[in-house]
Amino acid sequence: MWEYTDKVKEHFLNPHNVGEVENPDGVAEVGSIACGDALKFSFRLDENKRIQEAKFKTFGCASAIASASALTEIVKGMTLEEAQRVTNKDIADYLGGLPEEKMHCSVLGQQALEKSIENYRGAPVKAPGEEIICECFGVTDREIERAVRENRLTTVEQVTNYTKAGGGCGNCHEKIRAIIDRMSASAEPVTEPGTRPRLSNLKKIRLIEEVMEREIRPSLRHDGGDIELIDVIGDRVIVATRGTCAVCQASQATLKGFVESRLRELVAPELIVEEESR
Repeated sequence: MWEYTDKVKEHFLNPHNVGEVENPDGVAEVGSIACGDALKFSFRLDENKRIQEAKFKTFGCASAIASASALTEIVKGMTLEEAQRVTNKDIADYLGGLPEEKMHCSVLGQQALEKSIENYRGAPVKAPGEEIICECFGVTDREIERAVRENRLTTVEQVTNYTKAGGGCGNCHEKIRAIIDRMSASAEPVTEPGTRPRLSNLKKIRLIEEVMEREIRPSLRHDGGDIELIDVIGDRVIVATRGTCAVCQASQATLKGFVESRLRELVAPELIVEEESR
């Protein structure tokens, strides 16, 4: 039997902000009832572009309900840029912790928040080229990679706890193990926050190019757009938008909410993306 904190019990027995926001600015549905956990999250912004109202509907266990309830409380009053930095660990910490086997519930909340912001900004919800690794629960390679990277997972069991991948028939365990091994082999040495060594400009440019090619350009091309790296000046990343991105009214939101966010997450948190002057 799992041990739940008093905060988890509070948000399960008396969940906050249940329902759907009327005329939401952003909305997303993640998970699947067939897979055991499903979450719908919606929010509305105030005149200052801060989250004024957030609500949820979920199908799942006590941890899923508590995580979704906690998420709605965490993001209230935040700008979308601040909300984008909320992680599954923040949700679990807010609740005083979750059983290891239930961490996937906090991940579900993080995914719902991110996709609802993408929905508001018109950014791609899923990058093309993703491979379904776990057929039982529909978990992709990108989702597993992210869970491994952000939570420093080293075993298949941990991946199952955080994503549910591998929790069904088990046929995907070998693929999950391969992803863990590949990411472990290519990982930078782990350092404490605030002590990460500064990248040389050459290495920074190389990493930016790799992330743009692997994580960013496929998503933009999926909708007829594209992006080109023009220059890197210190922490400023100068880019040019192409295709539909060049004429899209939401291009600036995409640059900040998607491109800059991914580069900060995968290269360096101080990076600033700017569009080339025309």
